[in-house]
Amino acid sequence: MFTGIVEEVGSIVSISLSGLTVAAAKALKGMQLGGSIAINGACLTVTAFDSKSFSVNVMPETLQKTNLGLLHPGDKVNLERPMVLGGELGGHLVQGHIDGTGKVISVVKETGAIRIRFEAPRELIRYIVTKGFITVDGASLTVTEKDSSSFGVSIVDFTRRNTILADKKVGDVVNLEADIIGKYVAEFLKPQDKGVTAEFLQAHGFPVN
Repeated sequence: MFTGIVEEVGSIVSISLSGLTVAAAKALKGMQLGGSIAINGACLTVTAFDSKSFSVNVMPETLQKTNLGLLHPGDKVNLERPMVLGGELGGHLVQGHIDGTGKVISVVKETGAIRIRFEAPRELIRYIVTKGFITVDGASLTVTEKDSSSFGVSIVDFTRRNTILADKKVGDVVNLEADIIGKYVAEFLKPQDKGVTAEFLQAHGFPVN
């Protein structure tokens, strides 16, 4: 699990068919082989590391369903180590399981903030709530507005200086993970009628052979 509080902006060193190598500093502290790390919000497994960088395996499905497949050497990425049980939860509960990708459709600079609007898939929009949480490229953000196909966030100065979000341009693809609580609520509210089953009859006192 993660919190969506980006610890460091890393840099892609190399890309292969099987994974990525990322230059980092803070994110290397306490790193272990087989441990997890979030790159642009996607939870990946560390396969090697040294004093200046680490490597991860990336499955073809992950490359296809996230923006990791669009990266090139030199590109910047958001990094976060897994949360520590009992540690501070500064953002919100983030699984590192990308729900889908969105696209930047507008960027408006204001005094002390940047307003960014993203187009998102319809199946993901249903989980997004105004004033609720959304993870964009691994950064925990508050939704300021939404409609049937897009949502907006406001990037404060600290987030601008400590993540890659301030560099986003119209057309850029971002990784999105909706708030896990919203996804569970939506699942629980789905119709669960399975008709008359043996379990239903038994629960209501009817003999079942």
